[in-house]
Amino acid sequence: MPAQISAVLERMGGTVKQFTLAQRTLAIIGLAMLVLGAVALTSWMTKPTLSPLFTSLSATDASAVVDELSAAGVSYELADGGSTVMVPADQLYSMRLKLAAAGLPANADGGGYSLLDDMGMTASEFQQEVTYQRALEGELAKTIGALSGVEAATVKLAIPEDSVFVSQTADPTASVFVRTKTGTSLGAEQVQAIVHLVSAGIEGMKPADVAVVDSSGAVLSTVGAESGVGMSGQQTAEYESRVQLAVQALLDRVVGVGKSAVTLTAELDYDQTERVSEQFSATPDVPPLISATTTEEYTGKGGGTATGVLGPDNIAVPSGDDDSGAYSSTTENLNNAVNKVTEQVVTAPGSVKRQSLAVAVDAAAAAKIDMAELTAMVTAAAGIDTARGDTVAVQRMAFDTSTAEAAQAALSAADEQAAKAATASLIRQLAIAGVVLVILLALAIAAVRRSRRNRRESLDIGELPLMGGETLELEGGGPDLDAMALVAAPVVQDSSALRRAEIGALADEQPAEVADLLRGWLSTSGSGSGGR
Repeated sequence: MPAQISAVLERMGGTVKQFTLAQRTLAIIGLAMLVLGAVALTSWMTKPTLSPLFTSLSATDASAVVDELSAAGVSYELADGGSTVMVPADQLYSMRLKLAAAGLPANADGGGYSLLDDMGMTASEFQQEVTYQRALEGELAKTIGALSGVEAATVKLAIPEDSVFVSQTADPTASVFVRTKTGTSLGAEQVQAIVHLVSAGIEGMKPADVAVVDSSGAVLSTVGAESGVGMSGQQTAEYESRVQLAVQALLDRVVGVGKSAVTLTAELDYDQTERVSEQFSATPDVPPLISATTTEEYTGKGGGTATGVLGPDNIAVPSGDDDSGAYSSTTENLNNAVNKVTEQVVTAPGSVKRQSLAVAVDAAAAAKIDMAELTAMVTAAAGIDTARGDTVAVQRMAFDTSTAEAAQAALSAADEQAAKAATASLIRQLAIAGVVLVILLALAIAAVRRSRRNRRESLDIGELPLMGGETLELEGGGPDLDAMALVAAPVVQDSSALRRAEIGALADEQPAEVADLLRGWLSTSGSGSGGR
């Protein structure tokens, strides 16, 4: 081993031996933490990045995929309750191709249109119809399962058979079973989306013929219910909230925030009506479409029979008829051009049928406001129509501010308490940091003193002449400072001068210990001289 490395190792060993028990414990703990951190960092850096191989797998498909991965020696992880398989990113596409070649995933819960690929030529008409219906059910289930919050879905269709022996056939119906993810639930809009998705995918099916049930047994949509009926309450609440917010925002600018209160009660019409009207009007500038004129004429002599009206005394009065018997009649038939307008109006549900608005303003804030102008402004903002039967009431009254003041006082107290807690926490943290800093400084000072004490080396300064002409021989193990004090004449050798300089430097660094040593050695030397 090179001398430099040996010297470094020896120096490190000597430094470790000089540590106290507490220092050795801290050093061991720090070294262990360093090793654990290095191991964790190495494990994290060497861990491969995982990507989803397949998601939303059935239990059968997940088991088959895991078996194939284990056989191929590919590491994997399961997520989402076992429905998602994660593999290293660098093997993602190759494993997808390999599993696709093996026919995985097989989609055992619903094959969709892939079921038609396995149909043989000898399949009967009944088998073809049933397989096609299963394919429709599988495709619809896959599409519903792709919705947010839906974990799995099952669709069952009831499609009546076509027959020439009945005049009217039953409408097709569908039932949908939905299992949502943990902690999620389907809203009214999502239920309507499922209903319309299924009804639009089957010929002749209406939205009212779709039933939706979740995994908890709750009926989300029933057969026979009109579309949007379940959302009537939600739509009414949204309309009322929207109008209230608009009026409240306007009043906040006029009378101030918290100085007004708005309440709206609306009645919406969810009846769907259809009206067909036809209007006919003549067009004066257009000539008649059809014009027909019929003329009848007759000419002949009258009969010999005397006719007339009997007058007084039975005297006949002449009737005035021409004796020639001539007759003439003309008839004209005109078909004028007529405009025909057919109007078909379908009223969508959700129109406002009636609404009532009540507004209360603080008397102190609205003391200088004209209530008539304020009422007109609020009426316009809420869309009030008196002809429809809407009502609006705006009143000025004193507001009870005790609750608001109590809440403000509670908030102020909470803020003050939070500030005090934050200050106390800061002081506590600073105190802990100060104590730790003091401990570290004390340990550093103690370590420096110990290192200085241990750096003293054994010096061989040879024999030094004493004042009485005698010599005092110093032995190794530490500098003999008594000899320094009893030196009478300086030593001229260069090595002795160097040693004396080193001893002087050590005496300057630790004067108290040097003084103690000198006193001890002087007392020992005095007792020895007296004995002689």
